[in-house]
Amino acid sequence: MNEFKIEQREDGGISILHLNGYLDAHTAPHLEQALSKLVADKKFSIVVNCNELTYISSAGLGVFMAYIEDVRKNKGDIKMSNMNPKIYNVFDLLGFPLIYEIYSEEMEALAKFRGAHSRKS
Repeated sequence: MNEFKIEQREDGGISILHLNGYLDAHTAPHLEQALSKLVADKKFSIVVNCNELTYISSAGLGVFMAYIEDVRKNKGDIKMSNMNPKIYNVFDLLGFPLIYEIYSEEMEALAKFRGAHSRKS
């Protein structure tokens, strides 16, 4: 069985999920649990860093689709970053770049959220 890990951290009110390994039908429930907890905790600004994601199946993609509506109706978003070409091609093939903003670097996604929230604390 392939390993999958999620590291989570916060950066100025933005939740960052760093995915590592194989995201498939066996490991998708881990991502579902992480996103469910963020939504339950009313954390709707989410960056998913895919730098160490080596594989994604339709089950993994389905998890993102299951949560995007709830996140956006609460004025949030899920932004993706750091996809290797193999992972990006899977997202692109299924039209995900039309639904999700995908950035080459995590800092770009964070900056996009901060630009949307121009009010300073």
